[in-house]
Amino acid sequence: MKPLENKNALIIGGGSGIGQAIAVSLASAGCHCSVAGRTIEKLSETAAQFSGEPKILTHAVDVADRESVNQLFEWFDTTVGAPDILVNAAGVNIRDRTMAAMTPEEWDSVIQINATGAYNCLSAALPSMRKRRDGLIIQISSVAGKRATPLAGVAYNASKFAMTALGTAVGNEEAANGIRLTNIYPGEVNTPILDQRAAPPSPEKRALMLQPQDIAEMVLTICALPRQAHVPELVIKPLGQAYV
Repeated sequence: MKPLENKNALIIGGGSGIGQAIAVSLASAGCHCSVAGRTIEKLSETAAQFSGEPKILTHAVDVADRESVNQLFEWFDTTVGAPDILVNAAGVNIRDRTMAAMTPEEWDSVIQINATGAYNCLSAALPSMRKRRDGLIIQISSVAGKRATPLAGVAYNASKFAMTALGTAVGNEEAANGIRLTNIYPGEVNTPILDQRAAPPSPEKRALMLQPQDIAEMVLTICALPRQAHVPELVIKPLGQAYV
């Protein structure tokens, strides 16, 4: 049997980019995959990329809405079963990223989705994992969660630093319950979030970035490790991007 065959995986933010690539890769490895996000049409596009069995299931969720997240996990538990693997890949950024340019409402939105949204998903997933004393959580953060940069912007940097602290603290707490948590910090990746920049990069620049499948391959490797092996964090970036 493949190491991931029949594992139950829930990928939040699975409608595009990194989350989409992870979902298709985990489904191809034999997982029972479900993808969740705000736009059901995008989730359906992800499901359509995998033609095997079992099919990728879809469910709408707003990670900033705690009740919406709780409803998602209730649905998953009833439809699929307890989650073996949770991938937190939902994230947003804004166009005007300096302290002077962004509005308080934009700050709130980024923090609520990127930081509080990750908390909401962990809060909903952990009880069943504790009960089974097993579970793997992958958080797709950003190098902006390790190094605050002008390119990422004030709100995004702050939200990803919060995600770093959240994941590290929860990972340390829950190790005694058999639960592993990995923070992954990608550098520049060719995903739709690049379109939210004030000056989106050219096709030539995007080609030199990491591609979503590169991150999916790392996630597959972590998911296939034995239970006693824990990867707390992993930084992966394009060769040409400085890590400063």
